[in-house]
Amino acid sequence: STRRSIGFMIDDDGLRVTAPKRISIAEIDNAIRTKQHWILSKLKERRERRAARLQKPPVEWIDGAQLPYLGADITLRLLVGGRNRTSYNPATRELSMVLVPGATETLLKERVKSWYQQEAKVLFEQRLDLYAARLGVSYHSFGLSSAGTRWGSCTVDRKIRLNWKLIHFSLPLIDYVVAHELAHTLEMNHSADFWNTVGRIYPEYDEAKNLLRKRAQELPVLDLDG
Repeated sequence: STRRSIGFMIDDDGLRVTAPKRISIAEIDNAIRTKQHWILSKLKERRERRAARLQKPPVEWIDGAQLPYLGADITLRLLVGGRNRTSYNPATRELSMVLVPGATETLLKERVKSWYQQEAKVLFEQRLDLYAARLGVSYHSFGLSSAGTRWGSCTVDRKIRLNWKLIHFSLPLIDYVVAHELAHTLEMNHSADFWNTVGRIYPEYDEAKNLLRKRAQELPVLDLDG
């Protein structure tokens, strides 16, 4: 690829290695051997997380279902009406979905996903602007992603993408990912300088990083990516 160094990414499909075009296969082999303990531990962790997810029963899409939103549960209320409408009441923590008669579960899930994404776009942009000002940086653009394993990304031209599923988590965990990606506008790596940059605007980053991993494993199976 056009990247400047060898990179490793673990997801449910296994290990993916990306490298600059000038790098030889022998150099890539050496890099893998050097990182073998990290790779094996991450593969094991990924397998365990996948197994834990598969053991959880998926959410039943019925009136009264509990859905994760900003670190707590909200209640889904299903109503029948002449046209599809969505509303959220923060006081009662109820998400009301008015659907036309005969609406399918697929449509319901699409409506819930759309609501989550609308909420995510507004909130994430607010938090990006807040933390960008604190760090004294700017970003080129912002968009949502649906990545399976990455919570955020930042390109060399400062285009930031945040996973909409972060809206399931509490605000401090969202802020950690926001601070993490904004720090990449100054440091496109995970060096000590990078983490020092994160720490300038989010000192509790180490606790948040571990808690985010834990909370991700605890999420109910929503099956909103179909």
